Amino acid sequence: MLVYAFFIGFNNSGTLVAAPISTRSLTPRTAIILAVIFEFSGPFLFGSAIAATIGQDFINVNVINMNVLLAMALSQITWNSVNWYLGFPSSATHALVGGLSGAAFAAAGPSAFLTGGLLHILAGLLFAPLLGFAGGYLAMKLCLWLARGATPRVNRVFQRGHYATTAALATSHGANNGQQCTGVITLGLVLLGAQSSFYVPLWVIGLVAVALALGVATGGYRLIRKLGGQIYRLRPIHGFTSQGSAAALIITTALLGTPVSTSQVISTAIIGAGAAERLRMVRWGVAGHIITAWLGAIPIGFLLSAAIYFLLTRLT
Repeated sequence: MLVYAFFIGFNNSGTLVAAPISTRSLTPRTAIILAVIFEFSGPFLFGSAIAATIGQDFINVNVINMNVLLAMALSQITWNSVNWYLGFPSSATHALVGGLSGAAFAAAGPSAFLTGGLLHILAGLLFAPLLGFAGGYLAMKLCLWLARGATPRVNRVFQRGHYATTAALATSHGANNGQQCTGVITLGLVLLGAQSSFYVPLWVIGLVAVALALGVATGGYRLIRKLGGQIYRLRPIHGFTSQGSAAALIITTALLGTPVSTSQVISTAIIGAGAAERLRMVRWGVAGHIITAWLGAIPIGFLLSAAIYFLLTRLT
């Protein structure tokens, strides 16, 4: 399961540093060091509400076994690796929800799902990209209004602001995705009898934090060009507004216990920031390809995980 956490950090690292690197606000070395440090701190912050949602609120724990968790992890690693290779910012959260749902369904059918928790998760996954777009749009409009009449030297302000927004974004990513990982690992500990009830031990949080940070440190360069230049040509103001608004939304949902796709929120915030300046500057075809990859994550993860579960049950 720690390999699974590593791949989440590896696959999503490009979304964390694409804006400051592509706008030359931060050097690649500085941006990645910042992201690694604050990614590590994220799982220790903002409680464990998402971990509880993933671990016990939307799947009936009585139908989950180790084959279910292993099938989910393998399907997610496979899907995210394919998207990383193609240069698309895939959603680890979509892959997690689809993978866990598919394996649980294969194990127990429709009775595997807890309706209230499932609707909570699906609502978050549906509305978070829309809120990401709105946040990036409004933040960009506000900054354009505040910077009206300013000289080009105002770019230096936004460039320096990337230190804060990159740190905040990495922290929010570590909190959101870290809690998802700790929830799955803690569920495995309960299944193995290592714990009698669902609570997240500090040592699990620490191991997940290390795995995520290592993933961020070693991956992500394929996604920088996609998010930093192919949607539209980012300038420092776009990076600053999109990162700041995305971080605020992700932290808020972590406190509410709602898992969201951080890659979706970040990407739609970038699109929103560009649309706020001029709709025609956004290459909507590239944005459409990214959205298509997101839409496929849950159903493909569901089917892939179910198939892996059936294979594991035949082998064990």
